[in-house]
Amino acid sequence: MEIVRVTNYEEMSEYAAELLFRKVQTQPNVVLGLATGGTPEGTYEAFIEKAKRNDLDLSQITTFNLDEYEGLASDHPNSYHAYMKEHLFHPLDLKSEQTHLPKGNAADLEAEAKSYEQLIEDYGGIDLQLLGIGENGHIGFNEPGTPHHSRTHIVELKESTREANARYFENKSEVPKRAITMGIASIMDSRCILLLASGERKKQAMKNLLEGDINETFPASILRSHPYVTIIADEEALSAVSEREWKKHDSLNVL
Repeated sequence: MEIVRVTNYEEMSEYAAELLFRKVQTQPNVVLGLATGGTPEGTYEAFIEKAKRNDLDLSQITTFNLDEYEGLASDHPNSYHAYMKEHLFHPLDLKSEQTHLPKGNAADLEAEAKSYEQLIEDYGGIDLQLLGIGENGHIGFNEPGTPHHSRTHIVELKESTREANARYFENKSEVPKRAITMGIASIMDSRCILLLASGERKKQAMKNLLEGDINETFPASILRSHPYVTIIADEEALSAVSEREWKKHDSLNVL
């Protein structure tokens, strides 16, 4: 595990975008695992700017998103399909066949979960998975208590997660109570993982991640057993972590 300590959200976003840019440059047919939410928005914006400025060839990349809300059609404004189209896919003119998200409104969600897991396998797995981290340690929508061996599955969202995401809806009551998400084992199968963390709200999560035990009550803790994880976190997110702890991981050998 390598930790890149940056000053603020903007620096985190620029650093992450540069890593993504280099990954696509060196591996044009890369399979990217993507995340949604507030944390990666700056990264996507910076990556789009770099890609366009340098005329980056994106014709061979494939993307898989972590999750989607239950019951939301792809054209629902609060769906993650819509989020990705707005923040990445449309600005980069990616073809629909290059991008994949689970279908939250599938008639049979269990079958959709199995199909999505199989599709990732059919593409040879994910080369680089982008992650955020929830305040309760969730990665994707894998809430506390999710088994480490879980594959793409349906999950009941914790109230804290629904409250954190309510800002994207008219009110909390509109936030779906369930979602379909890659499982812990699905994420851990990724060849490389890039986790982003910014702001004071994430400081306890980062402390638990870096200083706590590896257990299912804090899903992100399993990342410490992955061989290739890079964390880009700002000063506020790392403010509760002892300097000794993050410096022992500090390295320029990222991804």
